[in-house]
Amino acid sequence: MVVLYRLGGHVPLPGINMAALQQAFGQGEMGGLFGLYDMFVGGAFRRATIFATGIMPYITASIIIQLLGAVIPFFQRLQREGEEGRRKITQYTRYGALFIAAAQSLGMVAYLQNLNASSQAPVIITALTGWKFTLMAIISLTTGSAIIMWLAELMTEKGIGNGMSILILVGIVSRLPTTFFQEAVLVMEGGRSIFTEFIVVLGILFFIACAILLSQGTRQIPVQYARKVAGRKVYGGSATHLPLRINAAGVIPIIFASAVMFIPTLFISLLPDGGIKQVLTSALSGGSFFYNIFYGTIIVFFAYFYTAVIFNPVDVAENMKKYGGFIPGRRPGKQTSEYIDKVLTRITLPGAIGLALIAIVPVWFLQGATGGSGGLQYAVGGTTLLILVGVIIDTLQQVESHLLMRHYDGFMKKGRIRGRR
Repeated sequence: MVVLYRLGGHVPLPGINMAALQQAFGQGEMGGLFGLYDMFVGGAFRRATIFATGIMPYITASIIIQLLGAVIPFFQRLQREGEEGRRKITQYTRYGALFIAAAQSLGMVAYLQNLNASSQAPVIITALTGWKFTLMAIISLTTGSAIIMWLAELMTEKGIGNGMSILILVGIVSRLPTTFFQEAVLVMEGGRSIFTEFIVVLGILFFIACAILLSQGTRQIPVQYARKVAGRKVYGGSATHLPLRINAAGVIPIIFASAVMFIPTLFISLLPDGGIKQVLTSALSGGSFFYNIFYGTIIVFFAYFYTAVIFNPVDVAENMKKYGGFIPGRRPGKQTSEYIDKVLTRITLPGAIGLALIAIVPVWFLQGATGGSGGLQYAVGGTTLLILVGVIIDTLQQVESHLLMRHYDGFMKKGRIRGRR
């Protein structure tokens, strides 16, 4: 699946003059959110390929459906219908992803047409300008988005880990060798001192350590299980703990916030040139004060929202009560669920703020240390750094759990064979 995804990221749209496109981007046309977006899709946007939309339309549709599930009774009923409801929600998410991909493709076509007008060499072949190129590009990009969505679902269903996160991880990792090579060339040519590069490496390692600590930090709530006597056997009576992660949502808030930030940028590109477009572009440019405040606020919101989606204190309290477990000093049932919800709300706040800080501060550090050259702020900036660390740790944990399950299953089969003998 990864190989197919990377191959599709090198198939250009028909009618694109690749030499003129690379020349235009080589003159500094790519930057801000478009540079970050290009990092997410593994350079497919810079190459104007059929996979240029990436997995972002599917992520955006998932966000919208989950938000609708919190306010619209129809989607709330679907969420309570079990497997059949989840299947319908997935279908609606696919339809929404195709619609968003078509709108996003229109924005990309407008960007390419503006690039065609401002470049010396024509980026779009003359015979395909106008509505012909627009229609063909929208159909191609939307179809590419549908293929990526299918690959992501297959990877989630048949593989290990979340398919959406792994595709984003692959896109980011594919750009790292080029970025590191550019850094090495800058040092060898004297464009950057070895001391500056050393400080940059230390800073990156520090931010990686912070991201790992943030993803692994937990608050352990003590849980006691009552002792039960059945005949001559005694069950329960053990003491354990309920681990609550300070960042229970993982890397999802970062991915969701990045997808949301791309939407206004693409719609701004559809506006005619003028003062309003220039003001909005400068306000939403990567690194600006308004951009960082807005981006951090969205991250905090999605950290709370996604934690509420994946963790239900009422269900946890009911399961504890069913198996005779209780939190010392709290009555089983409602009082336990209220206590868990209170603790989770409190520890999620520093986790969400930590996510926002790690998403913003490394970009400031790298831009100040490198002067914005070399593209390190996109390759190992806060957003990409958190996604790399979060997805890798989550995938490794799932691999470990699969290995444990396979070992346990094999051990039990061997035991049964010995019993028969």
